[in-house]
Amino acid sequence: MEEKILIVNHLHKSFGTTHALNDVSLEVAPSEIYCLVGENGSGKSTFVKTVSGNYAPDSGEIILNGNRYDRCTIKDAINEGVQVIYQDFSLFEHMSVAENIAINKILVDGKRLINWKEIKKIAKEQLEKVNISIELDEIVENISIANKQLVAICRALSLDAKIIFMDEPTSALTKSEVNRLISIVLGLKKKGISIIFISHKLDEVMEIADHVAIFRDGAKVGDFPAREVDEKTLTYHMTGREVEYPRYTRIHKDDRPVLEVDGLTRKGNYENISFKIRRGDIFGIIGLLGSGRTELALSLFGLNPPDGGRILVNGEELSVQSPAVAIDNGISLVPETRQTQGVYLGMSILDNINSIVLDSVTSKNGVLNNEAMKKKAEDKVSELRIVTESIYTNVMNLSGGNAQKVVLGRWIETMPEILILDSPTVGVDVGSKSEIYERIHAFAEKGMGILLISDEIPEILANCNELLIMKFGKAVAHLSDSELKSGDSYQKVFNIIDSDVC
Repeated sequence: MEEKILIVNHLHKSFGTTHALNDVSLEVAPSEIYCLVGENGSGKSTFVKTVSGNYAPDSGEIILNGNRYDRCTIKDAINEGVQVIYQDFSLFEHMSVAENIAINKILVDGKRLINWKEIKKIAKEQLEKVNISIELDEIVENISIANKQLVAICRALSLDAKIIFMDEPTSALTKSEVNRLISIVLGLKKKGISIIFISHKLDEVMEIADHVAIFRDGAKVGDFPAREVDEKTLTYHMTGREVEYPRYTRIHKDDRPVLEVDGLTRKGNYENISFKIRRGDIFGIIGLLGSGRTELALSLFGLNPPDGGRILVNGEELSVQSPAVAIDNGISLVPETRQTQGVYLGMSILDNINSIVLDSVTSKNGVLNNEAMKKKAEDKVSELRIVTESIYTNVMNLSGGNAQKVVLGRWIETMPEILILDSPTVGVDVGSKSEIYERIHAFAEKGMGILLISDEIPEILANCNELLIMKFGKAVAHLSDSELKSGDSYQKVFNIIDSDVC
């Protein structure tokens, strides 16, 4: 019988009264792609940090390469060939590609003097292992997200990794970049390396996995060969319920546009974009990274002023030169990057919800009304079903889905007529995604005009009653509600995005 590279027996880990891991056992074989799925807060990250030595388990056993550990330290894990690539990659942005790839090996080997030829030699060898070429002297902050991920993979390989944990590795990648990453992962498997692949994107899980384990509330609730399950089965085990994404249908009769975009142009970003959004519309824009979709959203919110064209709100032309002008005219933006643009991570839910509307909770004497602030926060926690112990909980301590609800709550508190949502469910689990969609539908039904930007076709089809497709800064197709409801709508949208039309 083949010896397993990783065996975990009856692992327990608690933080206070929270059981983050509850009697978790699993086995990973050499050259296996083992996927972990589960909602935010299900225990996946705690499992990774415990096996890699960042956390000490309360009880249980970890066996790596046949060696048993009651408490596996970081040094033990590295010596056994365990490497973790986190979502933020943990790279040194101010250092070169070569330095980032080689630094861990240099440190582990105890080298006290820098040998630049050796550093470049280490980096070049690791890049060759994945058949990728990146300029070794390039500073990491200047390279793409996809290439940063490859640098992180090469850094892991430099330490003779035998098992690599990859946490949400495709969350910020384009489709072509995802395909390249999957090809690299399959190549690592052929070289005898095991991959533990953690993702919310179940279609990718089904494409790449040999085996799938499902976590819920700290426990492993399912463990299957990938060929024996489908996305629906995984979703049910992850959430404990059937999760459906019902299509949105506009019910408003007033067809006057609340927002008109006419020939909007920003050189180098997008060109001659036109569309209209009515009350009750969920108007979609889809396009891969680099299509100009986010730059357009920023222009509508006053952060990227256009060079030409017009923006009209309720029939009146508007010069949106700043976010303050946008907010004053009923436009709000839930930005693409939650961690750096969407919330104050180190502040409480209460402070975040009230941060944009302080005038409404401040007296004439300039004193904040704590009771009014508390009510606003409690109302949003209730309305958006934010799971938290308290409105005073820091946002950094919330799951991804609940943090995103706080972002949504901040901007809904401004009572916008037009709500721009840029990739609102990136990094959000399937259950929270369903709840966010439900809230978006409710806002539209109340008469809000919504602009939903995404690169996920299923998200567009579940929510939007009109769609603009962008490529290379241009609008290449405009699909109506009836076209989006047709049986071949997914393939139609995919074909346009994947084509050479521009």
